Amino acid sequence: MFDRNHNPDYNARLLFVLGHKRFQLNKEVIRTNRFFAAIQNEPTPKTAPIFPEWLKKLDMEYEKLLKKVKKEVNVKEFGAKGDGKTDDTQAFQKAIGGGRVKVIVPDGVYLTKGIQLPSYTILTGSGKRKTTLKLHDDAPKSTRLVTNSHYWLGNHHIYIEGLSLDWNVERLGTQPKTSTGGNHSSCVTFANVKFGWVKKVEAINPGLHGFDITSPYYDYRGDGKRGWGGSRYIWLDHLIGHGFGDDGITTHHSENILISYSHMCDPSGRAHAKGFSNSNGIEIDDGSKNVWLSNNSTAHCFGGVEVKAHENSSAAANVQIIGHLSIKDNRSFNFRHIGHHKKTDPESKTAYSIRATNLVAVAPQYTDLYKSSAPRAMVVSAYKNVVINQFTVIGDPAVDFKGHPVIAVQYRARNIVLNQVTVRNVCNAGAGIKVFGGDHHADDVSIRNLDCLQCGGKPVVIGQGVANVRTKNIQSRRC
Repeated sequence: MFDRNHNPDYNARLLFVLGHKRFQLNKEVIRTNRFFAAIQNEPTPKTAPIFPEWLKKLDMEYEKLLKKVKKEVNVKEFGAKGDGKTDDTQAFQKAIGGGRVKVIVPDGVYLTKGIQLPSYTILTGSGKRKTTLKLHDDAPKSTRLVTNSHYWLGNHHIYIEGLSLDWNVERLGTQPKTSTGGNHSSCVTFANVKFGWVKKVEAINPGLHGFDITSPYYDYRGDGKRGWGGSRYIWLDHLIGHGFGDDGITTHHSENILISYSHMCDPSGRAHAKGFSNSNGIEIDDGSKNVWLSNNSTAHCFGGVEVKAHENSSAAANVQIIGHLSIKDNRSFNFRHIGHHKKTDPESKTAYSIRATNLVAVAPQYTDLYKSSAPRAMVVSAYKNVVINQFTVIGDPAVDFKGHPVIAVQYRARNIVLNQVTVRNVCNAGAGIKVFGGDHHADDVSIRNLDCLQCGGKPVVIGQGVANVRTKNIQSRRC
């Protein structure tokens, strides 16, 4: 269950069943946005959208794409065999041409050394596990299986649907590392793409990422700077990813992205050293902004959803999560700006603005992916202006938290709201929620309507030096 065969269409229903409290989602999203406005001293909103307003613009651009596409072709008309033996790379090149085309890929397994899509191109198969594009055994480790054709000039209006994409990691044999660095070695890479859609696609065993929405290069010039040529207005929908070397879905230096009804699970972690793999189901990474996640799920990853940045890059900002189910991830929800945590570190200029409504974390676990990492349902580090509303944690009593908290607010996090949080069946944690103190303490934290059903630790623990924590309606019941 919750492996590659999980159907993410069930995610919304599962969130409803597993969530501890019954509520109307639209009303809770409004509540989340009201908390968010309050901590920023902004006017109280009366309404709040479930999907981004810019999605209307993307729908209009889809109609434009359909009008610009002048012909429809079948890749087999250009000599593709789809027999899992023949190199069909040239057949795809001929079928795609200069774009303005819809390329139909019938049932079969098509070997290729990589496919590049120009603007105004639709690539569509018969469905996941019916039509498979597979990397040829001779493809270099750096190969991106499907990507856009021009990173520097950029592309636009690219639509991919109904395919399984097999990166063919088996061709690497026993090589311990499956990626070459940068934004290479993935199943789908959009770099400098404006108006893109990837729907009903499966990523199988990519060396790095399943799906990477990015700029032409990963930018590490420092906090406050973003990479040139980021992608924008991208919709990732009904995707499946497994066996990925790093992350299932990731974004870098890109904006206005919607990720919906997708499931990422069971990474290999082989893009990293063994036992030190930060392999996340969904990672909103360096320089990303205005990213929406809706009714996705993750399982057996290091992080279920990680919103973050590296030390020498800008943090992801303005991220909204509406519905996410994390199953047996090590850190179900992990928000951090690496290298901006300690008192001696520079304060993050960019780690701001995360809103999350209707989250469920089931059985956070230890993992061989990152052996030294203790399980958590949520960690907030260095970020400011974070609102979490309607969060249910269902523990596995067999997992020993060894005195660690279920939820950690730490490392200079500020302006944090946790509302309607339920923690149950976690019987060996040091606290339901811990606001860490010390030289790197968090502060300005509001904890409201917390219900802990657990043995051992207190529902809330506040560390030394924390000046401002407000609590209301905290309940603790023993097992």
